[in-house]
Amino acid sequence: MIPRRMKALVYYGADDLRVEEVPVPEPGPGEILVRVRASGVCSGEAMDWYMARKAPLVPGHEPAGDIVAVGSGVEGFQVGDRVFAHHHVPCMTCEACRRGRYVQCPLWREKTIQPGAMAEYMKVSARAVQLDTLRLPPELSYEDGTLIEPLACSVKAARTAGIQPGDRVLVVGLGIMGILNARVARAYGAAVVAGTDLNPWRLQKAQDLGVDPVFQAAPGAPLREWAREVTDGLGFDVVIVGPGIARVIETYAAIVAGGGTLLVFTPTAPTDPVTLDFYDLYVREVRVVPSYSAGPYDTREALDLLRRGVIRAEEVVTHRFPLSRAPEAYRLLKQAGESLKILVEP
Repeated sequence: MIPRRMKALVYYGADDLRVEEVPVPEPGPGEILVRVRASGVCSGEAMDWYMARKAPLVPGHEPAGDIVAVGSGVEGFQVGDRVFAHHHVPCMTCEACRRGRYVQCPLWREKTIQPGAMAEYMKVSARAVQLDTLRLPPELSYEDGTLIEPLACSVKAARTAGIQPGDRVLVVGLGIMGILNARVARAYGAAVVAGTDLNPWRLQKAQDLGVDPVFQAAPGAPLREWAREVTDGLGFDVVIVGPGIARVIETYAAIVAGGGTLLVFTPTAPTDPVTLDFYDLYVREVRVVPSYSAGPYDTREALDLLRRGVIRAEEVVTHRFPLSRAPEAYRLLKQAGESLKILVEP
């Protein structure tokens, strides 16, 4: 029996997250209703300046759950299927989509899961059902399913950066996204996958998960000397900067190898502009590229990487919270302490 009302986390502000009772959405034609079993807490949801633009909202876009109802005309899915559904889905027919620029699709910013994944139930739009809802294979858990969306972002980043076999890759920031970026880089054939972070716990955890060498990037630490030492003086072919902080992006631009790529994985706040020496970048032919979100082919590749065991939830999930304690999960996320992947299990 599907209830008429459910619990959901509502984000009103940085320090104002409330578990409230809201209506259970009803699926219309082509739509499905999913009972959320697990939902990842996205590191991007710790950016207060970004979240404030959308508030109030039910956050969460890394879901896995069971289909409990289907609208008329749904094909390929049935009640009982275990699924992941993407929260942004392009039309696949416009010029941007035909060029593979899915995040530039005019429909991209339309949210395709309602009200959000931090709820007991979510409705998936017809477009998302058709184009980017994936059935979880038996060997993957709901927790594994929560990694599809973030892992897809790492897949897109690796492809955008042009990671090739033999590359020396540096991952800046070793939270969950840094670990996923590192694992994807390795899967793409990188010969060296190094990492930096301020947090000693995360540095050790990253090493345990195969990131090596690592460097504690404390203020005043000899970063350039370390980079020269571990790359035989050549620099890193690809540097993936996780933190959306201007001074971090500026610092790491200097240790990209000539002809290499600086990939900006997270946006900076409008009040934190980036200043780069473009003469230096020009003569060293360093590409600076952003990578935002992921498209439907990326989610499918992410699912394949999970099936192949490139990463599994059991390796990176450090905390699990019931929905009633979801505000605590978000506080833990913002502390960036001894945690990697944080899940809410409604």
